[in-house]
Amino acid sequence: MKLLAPACALLLWLLVATGCQAKGPVKEDFESGRKDAYAPAVLTLASGKWSLNNALLGNSANDKKNGRACVRIKADGFLSMEYDLQGTIQEITCSYATYGSDAPAEWLLQYSTSKGAQWINAGPPVQATPQLTTSSFPINQDGPIRFRIQKLGGGRLNIDDFTTGGGGGPASTTPQAPPAAAPHRDDNTALGIPVTNRNEPALVVITRSQFTLCYNGYKGHPDWVSWHLSPAWKGPAARCNCFTPDNKIPARYLDAKPQYYRGSGFDKGHLCPSEDRDGSDEDNRATFLMSNMAPQAPNLNRDVWEKLESYCRKLMAEGNELYIIAGAYGSGGIGANGRKEALEQGLYVPSNFWKVIVVLPAGDNDRSRVDAATRVIAVDMPNRQDANNYQWPHYRVSVDELEQRTGYDLLNALPENIQAIIEARVDDGDVR
Repeated sequence: MKLLAPACALLLWLLVATGCQAKGPVKEDFESGRKDAYAPAVLTLASGKWSLNNALLGNSANDKKNGRACVRIKADGFLSMEYDLQGTIQEITCSYATYGSDAPAEWLLQYSTSKGAQWINAGPPVQATPQLTTSSFPINQDGPIRFRIQKLGGGRLNIDDFTTGGGGGPASTTPQAPPAAAPHRDDNTALGIPVTNRNEPALVVITRSQFTLCYNGYKGHPDWVSWHLSPAWKGPAARCNCFTPDNKIPARYLDAKPQYYRGSGFDKGHLCPSEDRDGSDEDNRATFLMSNMAPQAPNLNRDVWEKLESYCRKLMAEGNELYIIAGAYGSGGIGANGRKEALEQGLYVPSNFWKVIVVLPAGDNDRSRVDAATRVIAVDMPNRQDANNYQWPHYRVSVDELEQRTGYDLLNALPENIQAIIEARVDDGDVR
């Protein structure tokens, strides 16, 4: 990646949507539209249609920009072309900075030659600081092609003056990196269904296309939820906030209702996050079933637990696919209104939330690709308001420790010799 000096303005050489080569400069300065909220939307701008997810068009004094407006992206949002360019795109140039005095942010430039079905990283993550910077990213890729800015983490991100260089010339002879494997929606329990020797007669395993879970009908919340995460699961669906009882819970079991949480001082804490399943409205609605919820201390749910969820999506955006199992165990947590053992109707409050994350480069035959060097992240977090006194890496443990504490045998579809190595290790990987 070649970094250029800051610039006051940039020209955007785009190709018209008909597929003909551009005849002259066209500038996408994000000043021809209006979007004041972060909710997903598709805007028609000067150059064509763009998707903005967890993003808006900012024009405040704190937005770092050239001219009147720019894009502002939060969380793990993105800015994506909804049209293709033709010809050979030699490079992309854009201006970027963090919003106001926000912490540094990381983002990726990605491209797609499959109309957005598959995204390929154009280079390593880029760090934005409060200083407005202009960078040029070599592409040398033939069209049809479209581009996306994928935010990874940190503070809010400003993007302005998105520019393509080239188009219309001969195809580049520069060797290209092999394309990344196409993302798949793989088996949510490919690495094994957790099993226990505990005498738990009220456990029921429920399988959906979005995830598999084990609901504890005595406690009224899931013991565990297992799911696969790749770009194939991601999309433009909005968060539905449609908390709904699960009609698959047998009538003889405690069936959690949203109202049981009212005034309790605990959040309805997702095990499988909403943002891991926004590929369609149906996928997102599944994450709001009460069988996917457990009473979670607000400072845990909204801070340290959410940051780990965002880190998982960052790993995905960097070219990985993840197998994740999350669960809850124990009794008694400390929420906004103090300690409670149970909510209405006897809905148990767990003492701990845990998660196991297996990280693989995107590819096929996933189970066979897990080896002794595969990164496995396991955490065990207390269900307390002061859990956010530490960041999530503080809570890393080994899978072996989690198995002892929860009574579950995890990752049991893997060869025993591989399990023995990766389950004994406490992750110490870079979490930036």
